[in-house]
Amino acid sequence: MTVREAIKDDMPQVLELIKELAIFEKEPEAVEVTVQDLEREGFGENPLFICFVAEMDEEIVGTALVYYRFSTWKGRTLHLEDLIVKEAKRGSGIGEALYKQVMKFAHDQGLKRVAWDVLDWNTGAIRFYERSGANVLKTWRVVHMDEKGLNNYMNS
Repeated sequence: MTVREAIKDDMPQVLELIKELAIFEKEPEAVEVTVQDLEREGFGENPLFICFVAEMDEEIVGTALVYYRFSTWKGRTLHLEDLIVKEAKRGSGIGEALYKQVMKFAHDQGLKRVAWDVLDWNTGAIRFYERSGANVLKTWRVVHMDEKGLNNYMNS
């Protein structure tokens, strides 16, 4: 297995992994992003994200997508949007290899924090993150304003 930075041609396989994650998270209809969106936003003049892929036998079996954020307390930080491993390959070290690549990237960039979200029922992931030294915050809530809510708010 190799972990490397993704190229534009990887995006169809990355999108398949994103769709697999949506099924795992019990929201199979939630994925709206397209291959064209991923290619445009990740590989244009001002890319919005960096994507790493894990590859075995010329097949992408995992991915981690990150982007920069700015913290008023810490400065530039990194957000791990998703770390996905193909269901048939879970438990084989692929997720840990991708996680290590993300942390190495942040460390090499001199960043002071990497942040991400984890579902409260994903206890295996939570245990892994805690063992790695990450702090799983219990007092903060993730807040989303979806498209319908945004439209309702702006039209009220």
